[in-house]
Amino acid sequence: MSDKRDVNQETQSWQSLAFLWTGSMICVPSLLIGGTLVSGMPLWEAILVGLLGYGIIVVLMIFQGIQSSDVHKPTVSVASQVFGEQGSKKIISIILAIACLGWFGIQANVCGVAFSQFLSVYGINLPVPVSSLIWGIIMLVSAIYGIKILNILNYVAVPILLAVCIYAVTVSLMGDGMNQITTYVPAGSMSFLSGLSITIGSFALGAVIAGDYSQYAKKRGDVSKAALIGILPSGVLMITVGAILTLTAGTADITSVFTELGLPVLGIIALVLATWTTNAVNAFSGGIAIINVFNISKKKERMAVAIAGGVGTLLAVVGILDYFVPIMSVLSAMIPPVAGVMIASYWVIHKGDKTKWSSIEGVNTLGVISWLIGAAIAGIPVIFSFFPSLPQLPNQPLIGMVISFVFYLVARNMIIQKQVSINQ
Repeated sequence: MSDKRDVNQETQSWQSLAFLWTGSMICVPSLLIGGTLVSGMPLWEAILVGLLGYGIIVVLMIFQGIQSSDVHKPTVSVASQVFGEQGSKKIISIILAIACLGWFGIQANVCGVAFSQFLSVYGINLPVPVSSLIWGIIMLVSAIYGIKILNILNYVAVPILLAVCIYAVTVSLMGDGMNQITTYVPAGSMSFLSGLSITIGSFALGAVIAGDYSQYAKKRGDVSKAALIGILPSGVLMITVGAILTLTAGTADITSVFTELGLPVLGIIALVLATWTTNAVNAFSGGIAIINVFNISKKKERMAVAIAGGVGTLLAVVGILDYFVPIMSVLSAMIPPVAGVMIASYWVIHKGDKTKWSSIEGVNTLGVISWLIGAAIAGIPVIFSFFPSLPQLPNQPLIGMVISFVFYLVARNMIIQKQVSINQ
């Protein structure tokens, strides 16, 4: 495969890629994670969990992103080496598509609810389904126009979001705020590993699909710098902000915080921008996955992104997301093992040599079985959580990835040894 990139193909600087990742991290779920962590552990421990958890995410993103940067292909296409072309298109792409569509719907619904509540402060009644529809359409339109529009959106949104978050923390620390933090004793108890699981699970999908955006990076170093600078500072900041707001204001919901401060406009601007930047990424990745599932031409990428965003918007409008969240939890267990198999093949077996990458026709049974075993084991705690009468097991999102990683390497080595033995 030629190393020369098509002159007409989009390229992206590490700074713009870092801004894209920062825009993905600065979102309401990140704030809520901070609130969740601090409810069961001291503030300093919640920050440490965030630092370690997002540090692991960065490492995974670098491994995944460089693969795509090397071969100039998105995640689902790169995965065709270990899962086969059909295995990647029909299995992995479907999982990634459903996950992206679901998260798009969740974010659009969150934005719709918050915007309707904001308008109600001024006596305007906008039904939540209508509000979700409006914002879902706005978000998917921006995603349709690809990476360049996402970059512009993030260059505008990220500074505003950072300023709003810093302002919220500054105001919340006034008066008795600092004393509330220094004297805080968690009412509940959360283990370090449980907190780490929550943090890693919150961006596991982003780590796996990092190649969708890193494929446009000019060199490997750009992928590493963008992941490190784009994820780690913003991720830890959002966890810290969410934790502090929870301790001082009683909630990590930034809209409610600013409503209490008498500044609901700032709150809704922050929330809309936070969900917007994240959802544009969800729609774009969902579109890429749809292209692979249905063998759609790359030239029709915008149509695929529109379909992804449209389906996600409909999910938000009809309220099916109330039942979709449990499914998303299962998918969160199923997605990291994809990276486990891909990393084992590209980085351990082929030593990161892009000249050894090649797509395999049909289905690569070993890759699919390796993923399936890891996903099944990682999914057991999630499935058990739906049935309180069953023993409750700790949910660790990295377990499935590690199992798939090890199984693929061991099984492949055994197959090679058996072939050598037969030939002798």
